[in-house]
Amino acid sequence: MLPRITVIILNTDRRDDTLTCLASLRASVGVRPDILVLDNASRDGSVEAIRAGFPEVDILELPRNLGYAGNNNLGLQAALGRGAAWVLVLNEDVVVAPESLARLVAAVQDDLTIGIAGPMVYHHEAPTVIQSAGGLLDRRWRSTHRGLNEPDHGQYTAVQEVDWISGCALLVRREVIEQIGGLDERFFYYWEETEWCLRARRAGWRIVFVPQSKIWHKGVQVDYRPAPNVTYYWTRNWLMMLGKHRAPMLAWLTAAGWIARNSLSWSLLPRWRAAMGAHRQAMWQGALDFLRHRWGMRPA
Repeated sequence: MLPRITVIILNTDRRDDTLTCLASLRASVGVRPDILVLDNASRDGSVEAIRAGFPEVDILELPRNLGYAGNNNLGLQAALGRGAAWVLVLNEDVVVAPESLARLVAAVQDDLTIGIAGPMVYHHEAPTVIQSAGGLLDRRWRSTHRGLNEPDHGQYTAVQEVDWISGCALLVRREVIEQIGGLDERFFYYWEETEWCLRARRAGWRIVFVPQSKIWHKGVQVDYRPAPNVTYYWTRNWLMMLGKHRAPMLAWLTAAGWIARNSLSWSLLPRWRAAMGAHRQAMWQGALDFLRHRWGMRPA
C-alpha cells in the first residue's frame, strides 16, 4: 500500500492550465492523491472553476504573494498538518501521466535514505524531448538540467542519484521538511529548489531521479528565452546560494566572470546592445541587491 501523498499546486491566474493539471491527476492510477491548490489572489475565475469541476480538491486562498518559495511553504505546512507522508510540489502548468505518481512513490518509499525525488520532465510542446532528467551542480556551482532538449531515445532508464530536482515537480519526504525546514523564502523565485536539495543532501538525504515517472511541462520551451525578471533572480539568487553555503573561491570567480562577460557583450556588441539592455540592467540590479542583502520580490 502506498503512503499518503499530498499534491500542492500553486496557481496565479492560470485557470485553464490548473484545470488541465487537475484532470491529469484525477486520472492517476494506483494512488489517490490528496490535492491542495494554493491560489494566489487569482482574478480569472480559477477558484470558482476548480470548486465546480473538482469538488474533491481543497483550495487555500493565499493572503499575499510570497513568491514560489513562500507560497509553497504555506502549502507544505498545510500538507504536513493533513498527515502527508510525502508532499509533491507541482507547477500548475504540467500534465501528469496516469501512472506517474504511483511509480514515483513506489520507487522511493522503501529506501529511507531517499528524501527528495523527481520524474522525467518533457517539453509539453515537444512531448518526446527532455526538459529535465534531474539536475546537476558542477564544481563551479553552475546549475544544469541533465538531458536538456535531448530527444528521449532511452538514454535515461534507471533510478539515479542527482544533485537537485526541478521545482516543477518535486516529491519530498515528510521527515526532510521536519528536519531542514521548507524552501528559503528569501529566494522568492529561482534557485530555491536547488538550494533546498543541496540543504537536504548536506543533512544526509539522497536526491533521486525516477525516469519511469513522466510529466510534461509547459512553462519552459525548447527555444526558451527568459524575461529580464529571470535574469535578475538568477543573478541575485545564485550569489545568495554561494554565500549561504560558503561556496569555494572557484564558484565565486565563475559567477563574477559570468557577470563581467555578459556585461561586456550586452553593452558593446551591436547585436546584443539593444536586445539585451533590460537583461543587463536586471543582472546589475540583482548583483547590487545581493550586496545590499535585499531579498524577496524584485523591487520595481
